[in-house]
Amino acid sequence: MTDIREARPEDDAALVAIDAATWTSDVSPAPTPVAPVTFFDGRRAPADVLVAEIDGEVVGYAGLHNAIPLASHAHVLEINGLAVAPAAAGRGVGRHLVEAVVAEATRRGARKVTLRVLGTNAVARRLYARCGFVEEGVLLEEFLLDGRYVDDVLMARRPG
Repeated sequence: MTDIREARPEDDAALVAIDAATWTSDVSPAPTPVAPVTFFDGRRAPADVLVAEIDGEVVGYAGLHNAIPLASHAHVLEINGLAVAPAAAGRGVGRHLVEAVVAEATRRGARKVTLRVLGTNAVARRLYARCGFVEEGVLLEEFLLDGRYVDDVLMARRPG
């Protein structure tokens, strides 16, 4: 069974390992992580990350933040990172994390939850669609990754 909880500082090493195991240019436009890396590096706080555990082992995470910190945009929160350890893939962990992070966004008062996903990441796009996210726009050829132009797909869900 998958348990979801708020991240803790001591989860840092496990979350770094999940990022290292799952990073490819098909899932992230950011450069390859270079050691030493910390997950909670000042841009992300444990309170803004939910982790998934199976039998006490951290196997995934989802981040949540306000992408545009203006009062007029406070009702919109963004999923800013979701990853599942390869050993836990196919066990529903991603779906549990998405549902939990949407519930947390709702608890925080969000009327809309958004995300950005690379057009090449078909697995994530299917997951988000199964969780009720709809495509709201596409930024064509937004990134140049491994010598090819990749779209940035904007998706959203209105909780409730």
